[in-house]
Amino acid sequence: MMEPQDETMRYLFAPGERRTRDVLLAVYAALVEKGYDPVSQLVGYLLSGDPTYITSHRGARSLIRTIDRDELLEELVASYLELGAPQRRADRR
Repeated sequence: MMEPQDETMRYLFAPGERRTRDVLLAVYAALVEKGYDPVSQLVGYLLSGDPTYITSHRGARSLIRTIDRDELLEELVASYLELGAPQRRADRR
């Protein structure tokens, strides 16, 4: 019989977490493809609620609106704190 510490633990995303991540990655990719700074555009959207900060390319604007902004902010802050604050690139200051 295997001891509990001998088993590999698995982390399973809650359905909302995985979906939010997938939406953010898709929107991020669409913004990059169109030549926008994805971080700046996403921040503009999150602060203002104005979906025109997000390109309509590849349906990104419609996609981002499927996620409640408050929940998105909550997940982003939680993820940021759990992973540690990454170093910002010098060109973003």
